[in-house]
Amino acid sequence: MNYYQDITLLPDADIALGFLWQKIYQQVHIALVEQKVDDQHSAIAVSFPDYGSKGFPLGNKLRVLAKDQTQLEKLNLAGFLSRFEDYTHLKSIQPVPESVTHIAFVRKRVKGEARIEKDMLAKAQRWAEKSGQTMEECLQQLEKSKPSAESKLPFIWMESQETKTRAPSSSAKFPIFIERIELQGANDGRFNCYGLSAVQGEQIASVPHF
Repeated sequence: MNYYQDITLLPDADIALGFLWQKIYQQVHIALVEQKVDDQHSAIAVSFPDYGSKGFPLGNKLRVLAKDQTQLEKLNLAGFLSRFEDYTHLKSIQPVPESVTHIAFVRKRVKGEARIEKDMLAKAQRWAEKSGQTMEECLQQLEKSKPSAESKLPFIWMESQETKTRAPSSSAKFPIFIERIELQGANDGRFNCYGLSAVQGEQIASVPHF
């Protein structure tokens, strides 16, 4: 990644930072989908320079990165964020500094309570059939290793445009949990259409951190 463009979020008394993140990141996602290189991948990445900040853990800055300046120009973030110009400050495209470290931001899937319960019942059923124990006995033993639905990772609520179109009355919102991973150096790789690093085998696509 050789070029970047920063978006600074500007909340006020009426618009909270968390709500603003939802709106801005949704627009960036739509922009990335329009410029995607295949059904699931983007050549453009995002990073969160203030990840881990006190208050809102993603801070108030979103950085968009690309290998070529023309990719960011074509992305046209100013157009996608025009409705939010009172709540954002979009800087000009700049070259990435020479002295940087490398990190990755990945999407971490966190199961909700309903999914955990469903998985537990399925495991208990299989265990009961194999061991001859009752469902209650199997569930009691599985309870010791039951995963928690809670996560301390920062997340952004997103809205599925596909679900919204297909079933307008259904809830289309879902959280994207974001994990930062420290890396020893730069790694080539792919990014998903949220701009997050895709994991391919043992290699994770990196972004410069500065």
